[in-house]
Amino acid sequence: MKINNRQSAINDPSPRPYLAVTMGDPAGIGPEVVVKALASPLVWRLCRPIVIGSVPVFQRETRRLSSSLKVVPLPWDHGPVAAPSHGAKESQPFRRGHLPVLDPLQTPLGRFRSGRAARATGAASIAFIQTAVRLAQAGCASAVVTAPINKEAIHLAGYAYPGHTELLAELTGSKRVGMMLVGGPLKILFVTTHLPLQQVPRTLTIQRVVTAIQLAHQAMKDDFQVARPRIGVAALNPHAGERGVLGHEEQEVIAPAVRLARRSRIQATGPLPADTLFGTAVRGAYDVVVAMYHDQGLIPLKTVAFGRCVNLTVGLPIIRTSVDHGTAYDIVGTGQADPHSLLEAIKLARQLIDARGVD
Repeated sequence: MKINNRQSAINDPSPRPYLAVTMGDPAGIGPEVVVKALASPLVWRLCRPIVIGSVPVFQRETRRLSSSLKVVPLPWDHGPVAAPSHGAKESQPFRRGHLPVLDPLQTPLGRFRSGRAARATGAASIAFIQTAVRLAQAGCASAVVTAPINKEAIHLAGYAYPGHTELLAELTGSKRVGMMLVGGPLKILFVTTHLPLQQVPRTLTIQRVVTAIQLAHQAMKDDFQVARPRIGVAALNPHAGERGVLGHEEQEVIAPAVRLARRSRIQATGPLPADTLFGTAVRGAYDVVVAMYHDQGLIPLKTVAFGRCVNLTVGLPIIRTSVDHGTAYDIVGTGQADPHSLLEAIKLARQLIDARGVD
């Protein structure tokens, strides 16, 4: 794929940025939500999507959904990404009614069973992400938007990542990254992400909590244009530990981390009891919440904004947004997959492109 946003502006009086949109796991609902999202006029007003995925899978999916979208394969030579001049004819795939697909698989994806984790589909989903990141790093896409992958499938393929965040950090050489979920009135950044609950207390350290607070602070300034972000930091234990009666993490880890962050003139408050913190954040007391673990933040977030949440990776040199849901193997092929989280991810990606002034 050979495109360049800055050069394409010569041919388009109102240039829309290119977004690399990955298929996710081919055996999951990713193909369906991508097809449904690209049928929306909103997407084409916001961007020119480069869909990274399997052409045959998308051809089957458009037929299954009786979609009017035309799958348009994009050229890809599997070599280094280049970005020479971009002509008017080359831009024709990027218009409403088309599904422009860049398929990076050197061997076409063979037969697989929908709704089932498999080595081949796990490997394909990793290849789609790797290609999307390459396009963004080369300046050929202004942001990456990802459909869901399946952890079991990528592990079967030999990739021991807990999720997208860790893979993206490795691909971009990023040392400090965080997972932020945005939905409705809430923005939540997580100290730990996909861990068994029993591992959370021993994984928490002062430095990890400080880093999460710093990432939340910087993201709110850079991406959401909040000059002095108000950060609420959640406690781990009930009632914020009750001065050690219900746990020591607040006194030994979280409170010292908040004090260190405040010394850097970060407006952080905590540790605060989680059972009331999220309610006060919804009412506007805080711009962002730092949660200690996955479900602590996602339960309130999905209660107020399920299906409309966006996963944002902060700390990367590229913009990456994603859906708030998994591969939903149980509903694959039923037509029930909801594209609204992907649409919200595309909308947020465009918002961040404009906020950062990315070409």
